[in-house]
Amino acid sequence: MGAILGVVALGFAMKPLKPFLIASHPVMLEFLTGDLVAIGAAAAFARIGEAPLWLVVVAGGVGMSKFDWLTWWAGRQWGTGIIRMFTTSERALRFADRAGELKPWTVRLLVVNAMFPGVPTPVVYAMAGWSRMRLRTFLLLDLVGTLLVSGLVAGVGYGLGQPAVDVVLQVDKYASLVSLTMLGVAALIPLLRRRIRRKKT
Repeated sequence: MGAILGVVALGFAMKPLKPFLIASHPVMLEFLTGDLVAIGAAAAFARIGEAPLWLVVVAGGVGMSKFDWLTWWAGRQWGTGIIRMFTTSERALRFADRAGELKPWTVRLLVVNAMFPGVPTPVVYAMAGWSRMRLRTFLLLDLVGTLLVSGLVAGVGYGLGQPAVDVVLQVDKYASLVSLTMLGVAALIPLLRRRIRRKKT
């Protein structure tokens, strides 16, 4: 649990750094965060010869998958208990309850497609652990899935090329303002929620 919370904390800590790194070190940023915007930006730079496209795809895939084994492990240890922490959707919970009844190839297919929009990714990874999928198998299937998503996003960024680079450079120009704005919004949200609660009471 501590490791999972540490990963979440790392994600929050990286948010203010994204505007600074996206133009100067987009490949490093996508490896650190697995962020789809960073993958697209890195691919746009690859289009103008700043980085090899294969490295952009691989860094994106590894960046997205590097901590997924933690969710697999949590599912293996706690089953539905940890799945209930990841979702409140009754439909997802009912589906997770049947994880033990699913055929191995179905769970494997779910893991490969877990990163696509609309799929409850943490639930799928926890289900893989709960269904006793081997870690080696999970890591391989997970990497295949993240490489597919990374490749699709990189393809879009590569196709956009110079116009996308111009946008990224513009973000870099105002990186300090963007980061300060993000920090300000993050600080204001809890204050606004407290005020709303006080008004309701």
